[in-house]
Amino acid sequence: MHNDTHDFSIRFEEFDLANGLHVILHRDAQLPIVAVNLWYHVGSKNERVGKTGFAHLFEHMMFQGSANVPPNGHFQHVQQAGGTLNGSTSFDRTNYYETLPAHRLELGLWLEADRMRAMRLDQQTLDTQRNVVTEERRSRYDNQPYGTIYEELFSRAYKMAPYRWPTIGSIADITNASLDDVRAFHAMYYRPQNASLCIAGDFEAAEAARLVEAHFGDIVNPDGEMYRPFMHEPRQQFQVRDFVYDTIPLPALISSMHIPALDADDFTAIEILSNILSSGDSSRLHRRMVYEERAAQSVMTFALGLELPGLLIFRATAQPGRSAAELEELFFDEVTRLLRDGISAEELEKAKNRLEASFLHEAASVQSRADMLNAYSVLSKDTALVNREIPRIRAVQLDDVHRVAREYLTERNATVLYFLPYPPEAAP
Repeated sequence: MHNDTHDFSIRFEEFDLANGLHVILHRDAQLPIVAVNLWYHVGSKNERVGKTGFAHLFEHMMFQGSANVPPNGHFQHVQQAGGTLNGSTSFDRTNYYETLPAHRLELGLWLEADRMRAMRLDQQTLDTQRNVVTEERRSRYDNQPYGTIYEELFSRAYKMAPYRWPTIGSIADITNASLDDVRAFHAMYYRPQNASLCIAGDFEAAEAARLVEAHFGDIVNPDGEMYRPFMHEPRQQFQVRDFVYDTIPLPALISSMHIPALDADDFTAIEILSNILSSGDSSRLHRRMVYEERAAQSVMTFALGLELPGLLIFRATAQPGRSAAELEELFFDEVTRLLRDGISAEELEKAKNRLEASFLHEAASVQSRADMLNAYSVLSKDTALVNREIPRIRAVQLDDVHRVAREYLTERNATVLYFLPYPPEAAP
């Protein structure tokens, strides 16, 4: 075990309101700004087949007004105060955030509380945002070269887990969503007991706690249980292979292996393994596939850390004249070599340093720190884990990386998808 002290630590305090809202306060008075970051523990994995895309739809609807705020008024309030704001949706969570001048903290809290308490949910808002989302789906996924590559992979890699569909959902489901469906989904998840509010930046803790209580304390949780799917994917026994034709210029290969959830012990070692395979120009896959063989234009590997078991994903786009089959052969050849010869102490050190640097880089702004604190609180159920991340990275040994490589980088654990251009005669 490493016992070296590292000087990274995020100091915070946390408490719950009587209605279950979790609150995290992180003071940093270096700049006169304050970040308000609100996570709802709902993402596309809380949806059901036939009713997908709801969590992402709400990311849009949440800006369409509430009891005291007109449609798009949320943006105007924050921007007039000199602040910035946004929201995002993933498989496991939805977040909304504002970064404001420090003396405008109360504005951010008032806005978030108003839409938690009384969001505008009428037919007109639903119809408008439904059109916005279907347009986004077309432009960002369906009409974008390689835009559906992850969706095609996930629908094959997962048989059971609710990560089989993309966060944006299907156009059919969004089109068919009724106001009753949408209201029921909203009542189930957008409530104090399913939310975590982090305030980071320049504020007085006692005053911030008072403001949170004043704005959120009287919001009532609706009745009814929250639907929390936690079906685990059965162990993959056979390799899954398929190919998809699309309007793309060059063949691509995308492959995934099932890995444990983001707070499992093995996850950090898998991230390091992923780094060794493809981070930076000197990484194994980049050197072999891009430089030496000139088969790929680009390669990347990343460990997708999710609340339920996720995926280690490998993706490469071919050079003109090279095939997806060649990419696959080179990829598995490098994997075999790694399993046979192992990795060097130097490779391990480099990957650990890179992971640590990217973690520290992510923690640079108060808004990202607020987001990190919420991530550990909501997804790992332990906010303090944020300060154990660097020791966790440093503790990984060569044996750990070799062990996870043997366990997860197997051919039968792989889903392999060839993403191919239409043959000239078949192009739509």
